[in-house]
Amino acid sequence: MAVQEARQGGADPAAHEGGCTCGDCPHGAREGHRRAVAAFLVKRDEYATGQGLPAAVAHSASASRQWVSEELAQAAEAVAERGRAEGAAWLARLRQRTAVVVWAGVVVLLLVQALTAIGAGWTSARTAGLLSAVLVAGALTAASWFHRARGGALAPVIGEDNRLSTSRAVAGSWVLFLAFAVLVLVGRLAAASGHRERDALIDGLELARGAGVVTVLAVVCGIAVLVRRVVGLRVQGQRLQKVRAHRPRAADLLTDDSGRGSFADIQYVVINGVALAFAAVRLARRPDQLPDLPWGLAVVVLVSAGTYLAGKYAEGGRPVILSVVRAREAGDLDAPIRTGDDIEIRGTGFVPAGAQGADRLARMVVRVGAVNVHVPLVPVAGGFDNPTDDLLTVPVPAEVEPGRVDVQVVTAAGVETNRYTVDITE
Repeated sequence: MAVQEARQGGADPAAHEGGCTCGDCPHGAREGHRRAVAAFLVKRDEYATGQGLPAAVAHSASASRQWVSEELAQAAEAVAERGRAEGAAWLARLRQRTAVVVWAGVVVLLLVQALTAIGAGWTSARTAGLLSAVLVAGALTAASWFHRARGGALAPVIGEDNRLSTSRAVAGSWVLFLAFAVLVLVGRLAAASGHRERDALIDGLELARGAGVVTVLAVVCGIAVLVRRVVGLRVQGQRLQKVRAHRPRAADLLTDDSGRGSFADIQYVVINGVALAFAAVRLARRPDQLPDLPWGLAVVVLVSAGTYLAGKYAEGGRPVILSVVRAREAGDLDAPIRTGDDIEIRGTGFVPAGAQGADRLARMVVRVGAVNVHVPLVPVAGGFDNPTDDLLTVPVPAEVEPGRVDVQVVTAAGVETNRYTVDITE
């Protein structure tokens, strides 16, 4: 009876184990996406070798190419839907994971303090540090609950493109560290009994003591705000192409949108990580004042921030058509472009960073005159031969009137290229 009620209420635990693909639980979304990707890769490789084509289109190269492209586009959209569901489930699970990591950090701090207290004894600074860590962890846990559907405590450092923002992560790390440092001083001040000790703790908050670390905090927070503005303006001005990711990844902090390592991001994270480690050691050695970050190290952080900002200004670019020619196969005679012919559009920037997936490639459109032509997906073993970042091949539809017409590419990010004029003959 109990088993029957559980099944009627949808509470059967076995329903979401093993090969669950229903998508209404974290494991189901993850497994469903994995299986959808595997099925798509098998279908793409089969079409690349000419298998699975219906007899009605097998006799025509253009018809078979169009049929394969439509089939792959539909399959890719199904994979993308699974990916979005898996990303939403992953963000929901992230709240619990971040909470576990935060409180594990508190436990590690307690163990370190206990081990270092052997011989030296337990001090009020250790108590203040532990209580400060508990307060910061509690605040992060509460914040993660309010943002439980958007990644928990990591929600503030997830950008509009659903990737982890390097600038926000670095600025958030400095904010949390300085909040912890000030709480340590507050705890020690509350426990101080003598006037001299209280005056010394108040003097520890003087700007002269923490000028370096305060300058670094101001710069990294300013960089986080400025980078968001710069990226937004460049996207609106079509000078930068941005494609939304299915979910954030830890590698986003060190890579660009396409997943390749970015020098600007790596050096920014590494140098700020080293500076944070130095500041943490200084706080542990001198818990009666703000960490006095040396100006030499502070200047290194400022140079790193400038390099990161310059990298944001330099990345990306608008897609450009350089030339349009008639596609020629072996044995074809040289001829002008006619309706029904394939044309090769040569240029750069046709595939934005992060848009290498088939669902994004299928969104690419070429305007030939007043006709919108979807770029066909041409599969090869392990990927696609068309479209690519510097070459697109599309047919000239019969609806295009002969004469001088403009050709323009619209990328998956919605950015339009320049217009290139070609002559279409009858």
